[in-house]
Amino acid sequence: MAVKKTGSSAKKAAAADKTAKGAVRSTAKKTTVKKETAEVQAKAPSEQEFSVFVTDLDQYLFGHGVHYDIFRKLGAHEAVKDGQEGIYFAVWAPHAAAVHVIGSFNGWNEESHPMQRLEPLGIFEAFITEAHAGDMYKFLITAKDGRKLYKADPFANQAEKRPGTASVVTDIRNLKWTDGAWMKKQETFVPEESPIAIYEVHPGSWMRHPHGEGEDGFYNYRLFAERCCEYVRKMGYTHVELMGIAEHPYDPSWGYQVTGYYAPTSRYGTPEDFAYMVNYFHKNGIGVILDWVPAHFPKDAHGLADFDGEPCFEYADPRKGDHPDWGTKVFDFGKSEVKNFLIGNALYWVEQFHVDGLRVDAVASMLYLDYGRQDGQWVPNKYGGNQNLEAIEFFKHLNSVVRGKHHGVMIIAEESTAWPKVTDKPENDGLGFSMKWNMGWMHDFLDYMKLDPYFRKFNHNKMTFGMTYAYSEKYILVLSHDEVVHLKCSMINKMPGLYDDKFANLKAGYSFMVGHPGKKLLFMGQDFGQLREWSEEREIDWFLLAEEKHQELQDYVADLFHLYRTSKALYELDSDPAGFEWINADDGDRSIFSFVRHSKDQKNNLLFVINFTPMDRPDYRVGVMKKKQYRLVLNSDDKKYGGYGIEEPLTYKAEESECDGKPYSFAYHLPPYGVAIFRF
Repeated sequence: MAVKKTGSSAKKAAAADKTAKGAVRSTAKKTTVKKETAEVQAKAPSEQEFSVFVTDLDQYLFGHGVHYDIFRKLGAHEAVKDGQEGIYFAVWAPHAAAVHVIGSFNGWNEESHPMQRLEPLGIFEAFITEAHAGDMYKFLITAKDGRKLYKADPFANQAEKRPGTASVVTDIRNLKWTDGAWMKKQETFVPEESPIAIYEVHPGSWMRHPHGEGEDGFYNYRLFAERCCEYVRKMGYTHVELMGIAEHPYDPSWGYQVTGYYAPTSRYGTPEDFAYMVNYFHKNGIGVILDWVPAHFPKDAHGLADFDGEPCFEYADPRKGDHPDWGTKVFDFGKSEVKNFLIGNALYWVEQFHVDGLRVDAVASMLYLDYGRQDGQWVPNKYGGNQNLEAIEFFKHLNSVVRGKHHGVMIIAEESTAWPKVTDKPENDGLGFSMKWNMGWMHDFLDYMKLDPYFRKFNHNKMTFGMTYAYSEKYILVLSHDEVVHLKCSMINKMPGLYDDKFANLKAGYSFMVGHPGKKLLFMGQDFGQLREWSEEREIDWFLLAEEKHQELQDYVADLFHLYRTSKALYELDSDPAGFEWINADDGDRSIFSFVRHSKDQKNNLLFVINFTPMDRPDYRVGVMKKKQYRLVLNSDDKKYGGYGIEEPLTYKAEESECDGKPYSFAYHLPPYGVAIFRF
């Protein structure tokens, strides 16, 4: 790979701190300020108390996989040595014959700045007074066979914007945060008992500048935060899940081919801009989840593959170290330094950038040694099985550390098999995840929703089967980006029937999803009926909101999610069978589902009735257990949602009339594809 010797460098970061404003007006305030100052000093030791230079203790901890702040030592950091200011560079390259630092500060000279090897781990270090924040750099690694490798820094906090592949010296110690109230609340956050409605977003294709403003038309992190936050609040989501944040070279990978695990992608701005975005979401009451990809990494020449001339981050045996399906490398989960690299990275995003959760991609590919491999292409474990024992231990270690230090942080598994105890505690032989994507529910749900209504009666169990295992894990019900790409059709175009029927079907489907136990996730565009499949090359089709049907669907989804957020019955007993009760799970002939979601105090329960056929049911009667008043709180047939607008009473009094095996019942006019939600 040829390194561009342009001599150009990024602008040097401004280092001046702003002077504190205002005066302390009372003794009490002075005392408070002194106390707060002492706390800050305790949390942020001075250069004399904390050194960025690698010590023997650092090597010992890193070599045992428990140096959770290793990013503070490896990489590029501002430092002072013998009274001189400069940049301290350190890189782990145990198989290298030699390493040099090259960059914009030395004209990419390959000889001027050799690094010194530290034993026993093979960490190379150099202190360079000519380097400054904002400079671009790479590590020139000379392999044992004499090859020269031009590698980006695995621990860099910022990368050159693609197609460039250099790292950028960046100081993230002074990021600005004003989200203290949010962070305090997160310390006691209990995910399984809280409302979680996730808006999955790919920032580069969510919305773009009109007329292609900017080099790529991308919004930067700051503008994206302001625009997206406004939308998320309007729609009633509680969290955003951001795709493609860690640095990656190839746009169509959507960020799942990571080369810079410690760097927010420069496509949308700087680390300071990224921190602004997270802070802005928090100030507006929205949590931030990142997609995180510890399963594999690409073979790009500047990346982690064969980092020092030999397998370093990946398994050396290609039967374990290569993913045949994806053409990528697999991390060596048995190597302490590699596990430390990944666990430290998870903590880095949580602690340095205040993210509220990580959704771990492709967990199944890590758990199974034969994932995507044919006979003869994989190596059994020591017991002869196909389980990757090292990956299992890695997950237990990861979740114990991250969730142990930060109780409210969510670590979410995208695990597509029936692996047991994914969300159970490691001490119970579980993997320790907070939650798991419910892929089985998603497949059954979509299989049912795609059917012509006539055939739904023969597939009624696809919608009820999920309740047989709903409490085996702590689940998130997902309709993600994976379901609306590559000839899979958009969500609205999966629906059967004519134009109006598609919207009515989708409203019924989303209502069932919100009523079903489990947290919720929708991908961008699904909430207003995006017609085209998603593509990272363009923004989603916001222009559709000028059409009545799309606006009505969006209004309905917004009201549905606001009802979800404000109704404890829909979330606080998600992991408890006491929170759900079928009224009639067997009405297959009419394709009607009725069920109750209970709150802990039984004071604000919700009754759902959903009709999945175009048949009008003017004489529909639903059974109930209590002789109470039932108030209609959401009616999909309302004119504002594109319904027929049939006048319906707002309250219904249950009477002693057995129905659905229940002692009481009341009658309700259930329209075609009608959804009725009652509070009692």
